Amino acid sequence: MKIGVLALQGDFREHRISLEKLGADVKEVRLPEHLEGLQGLIIPGGESTTIGKLMVAYGLLEPIRDFGQTRAVWGTCAGAILLAKEVGRDQPLLGLMDMEIERNAFGRQIDSFEVEINVPFLQSPEEPYHLTFIRGPIITRVWGEAQTMLSLPDGRAIAARQGKLFATSFHPELTNDLRFHQYFLELAKSESTG
Repeated sequence: MKIGVLALQGDFREHRISLEKLGADVKEVRLPEHLEGLQGLIIPGGESTTIGKLMVAYGLLEPIRDFGQTRAVWGTCAGAILLAKEVGRDQPLLGLMDMEIERNAFGRQIDSFEVEINVPFLQSPEEPYHLTFIRGPIITRVWGEAQTMLSLPDGRAIAARQGKLFATSFHPELTNDLRFHQYFLELAKSESTG
């Protein structure tokens, strides 16, 4: 598996390490030509406005939009914001997923938190997954082909999927639990696009 990690800003190194532990061939993506030959792409957490502006500056916005039409893209935290069609403010977006996201929905950096919940679509769903939220967004609405995949016990949606597109509000790359990265590799291998 050849997987790219958008490496313009944010915690791309942590994603790279997680993927390499699973045996993936990982390429850091900084220019459009770096997308060639990839089966999937991760857009990491960081600052969504900054990452969006850098994607525009490096000519990556349209190439990643095109890439996401047929191949797997996973956005974590800021990456999830960039995948959404609506975020309630004007900023560069990929707009690939039929979802609306509220930025910084859990509050400021000081309000960051961790929680353990069961994730039914991961391997060993009976084992709780340790979720880390850092100025995390929430998915306020999905429509069309997007579906909510995971919610907190209070009902706030924190993961969504639309075909090979996947968005999470939290940071799986900050744990030693590789099940979300394994899930993405399986998504990237699958033949379906819708």
